Amino acid sequence: MNDLPEQLAAAVESGKLLESAKHNIEALLAGASSDLPMNAVKELVAEGNFPELNDRFFKTLAFGTGGLRGRTIGRAVTASEQGAGGPNDRPEFPCVGTATMNYYNLSRAVRGLVAYVKSAVGEGDKPTVVFAHDTRHFSKNFADFGARIAADLGCNAYVFDGPRSTPQLSFAVRQLRADAGVVITASHNPAHDCGFKAYFNDGGQIVEPHATAIIKEVNAITSERYEPLPGEEQGKVDVLGEEFDQQYIDLLKTLLLQPALLEKSPTKIVFTNLHGTGGHINVPMLRKLGFEVLTVPEQDIQDGRFPTVESPNPENAPALAMAIKLAESSGAEIVIGTDPDADRMGVAVRDSEGKMVLLTGNQIGSLMAWYRLKTCFELGWLTNANRTRGVLVKTFVTTELQSAIANSFGVSVVDTLTGFKYIAAKLKKYEDAIPADKKGDYRSLTQEQTRKLRLEFSRFFVFGGEESYGYLGSDAVRDKDANGATLMFAEVAAYAKSIGKTLPDLLDDLYHEFGYYLEVGKALTMEGADGAAKIQALASSYANHPPKEIDGAEVIRFRDFSTQDIYDQEGDLLPKEKMLFFDLADGRSFAVRPSGTEPKIKYYLFGKSDAGVDLAETKHAVAQNLTSLWQWIEEDAKSRG
Repeated sequence: MNDLPEQLAAAVESGKLLESAKHNIEALLAGASSDLPMNAVKELVAEGNFPELNDRFFKTLAFGTGGLRGRTIGRAVTASEQGAGGPNDRPEFPCVGTATMNYYNLSRAVRGLVAYVKSAVGEGDKPTVVFAHDTRHFSKNFADFGARIAADLGCNAYVFDGPRSTPQLSFAVRQLRADAGVVITASHNPAHDCGFKAYFNDGGQIVEPHATAIIKEVNAITSERYEPLPGEEQGKVDVLGEEFDQQYIDLLKTLLLQPALLEKSPTKIVFTNLHGTGGHINVPMLRKLGFEVLTVPEQDIQDGRFPTVESPNPENAPALAMAIKLAESSGAEIVIGTDPDADRMGVAVRDSEGKMVLLTGNQIGSLMAWYRLKTCFELGWLTNANRTRGVLVKTFVTTELQSAIANSFGVSVVDTLTGFKYIAAKLKKYEDAIPADKKGDYRSLTQEQTRKLRLEFSRFFVFGGEESYGYLGSDAVRDKDANGATLMFAEVAAYAKSIGKTLPDLLDDLYHEFGYYLEVGKALTMEGADGAAKIQALASSYANHPPKEIDGAEVIRFRDFSTQDIYDQEGDLLPKEKMLFFDLADGRSFAVRPSGTEPKIKYYLFGKSDAGVDLAETKHAVAQNLTSLWQWIEEDAKSRG
């Protein structure tokens, strides 16, 4: 039996191949523009590697918390994909599949985005789309490919001359008054992944109703092949370089609230970009501002293999190990690391005993939120008269310590769903609330001018963040920004030094004032088609059969964000999302949600206590309570399997 359709049908009949995989294989082969997909599928069928085919074809990529993300290098690389090979030991061609990142899916995604943007813009000028990419395998190829498609279909496109960060793409969309933007990245995912993050004209990631409408356009496209418009109807592709970088740097410098601190308390920093884009902006900017900056030479190299780390994620201690070692030998006071697309930032800081300790995303964000709120009042930007106009925006799964801090200043807090796109949506709401005759061309105004407008007519966004090491201090960028966060955190470090405290000391001061809060992130990883089904089954089990008692404590509140109508603090109805929240009678709580970008089901554990006299004892007790909670959750998950 050599006929491929018969082989696929037989594999489905025998239970080796999913029916959905067979359908998607046939769809991809029908729309392919080269022999590569057919050759790769035939190789895998001949090898009997149906698990690989199921993983590659069990679904078509759909927008998660910002776009598309999937493997661009398969677990098994076929000879046709390997070809002559590519840079940094990658295959010549990306992974064939409908659930993977390749030219087929990228073509469909770009064309769907362009179709939607053109319908939104209407007749007249050509729409503008900006493309950026990080240092991952195939990322430059994908960005150039996407820009060419957009131009072929009647859009003017901009593409950066080299790897750039995700927040700089957001800034570029706003600064260039573009209609949409795309960054090719998989953030901190493993090296075999790549992705496509889409942005709309406000500079924020795609949200509803745009996301559903774009997916509808994408799903209507069944072929990789397309016809370019006649020459005069096509757009052009322009390149963004150093001059545009400077515009972004100029904005970042406005994040400094007390620039004089940097001169009075110069700080020695070890910075690592983990083979990504973060060093392009941060290192020269910090040095020009007077910081002594050391880098990790082995990790300065932009390399999609991320060869010196198991995972290029600054949330994980091993990713910062080389930087911490350099800090210990050089006497540096803080370590800062950014992920490949520089939207996340992790840090290690020196404590009062001289040891380097890691801070969590919640702790980093809380220090910056407190410092920026305090300083806004000291500068007179916020006063007793206008404090209700100030706002801190965070996600539901971000520490409540930030709520306690904001409340103490009389400043509002708004919780959003997980995903920075929802924080960006709030910023759009606040901008839109300013009367048109007052704001004019809002994006051309200085930060001082926009602050005054927001305080008079809308909400002044002081700070925003999420527990997963994402932070933002300006509404001129509409995504988490590790470049801006690096600068903001360096200022907090300089402030602590100026008053003779370490950053852990400063954090303990917050705990003494507001109570001790501890958050622990956990996850169960389940890869491939089988894993996706298990994640869905487990999430459904929690929704359909929520426990009444957890680890000896009564569940006093259960929220299902996918079915219940839940409103935020401003009275806005939240979009439905697969997240469940359990609050326990003893003050502990936890949230659970399937990841939109990784093969994981994520758990967020929360504990708190009044600081008490002995903070060390309080910390130990709260940690023990969360350890017990996670043990209960793990056992319960097994019983639900």
